[in-house]
Amino acid sequence: VQLQASGGGLVQAGGSLRLSCAASGRISSYYAIGWFRQAPGKEREFVAAVRWSGNSPNYADSVKDRFTISRDNAKNTVNLQMNSLKPEDTALYHCALDTVFRVQLSVLSGEYTKWGQGTQVTVSS
Repeated sequence: VQLQASGGGLVQAGGSLRLSCAASGRISSYYAIGWFRQAPGKEREFVAAVRWSGNSPNYADSVKDRFTISRDNAKNTVNLQMNSLKPEDTALYHCALDTVFRVQLSVLSGEYTKWGQGTQVTVSS
């Protein structure tokens, strides 16, 4: 399985961006795609996750009600719609794959075994 993230850029505070994670290869419906981010000098943190089927979205408290994760069946992507962006959302965003079935999707980066390259999101104040 290969993952490729895209859609990052520079946006003013309050603006929106849409990240996409394109996946190729054999992916079971119960696999999870997660988005993580890492700002300079900070640890990587969980942002959101969803099953490949599109079910069971899960969000970090810091992005709940602002970000929406969804599956685009036609394009074979998992998208992260980011609204009301804040300067503290500035980070390198990665998508990743967890192939283990879990009742609740993991928020731990160590449990995601396939990673795409990052896409930079910069929010200016």
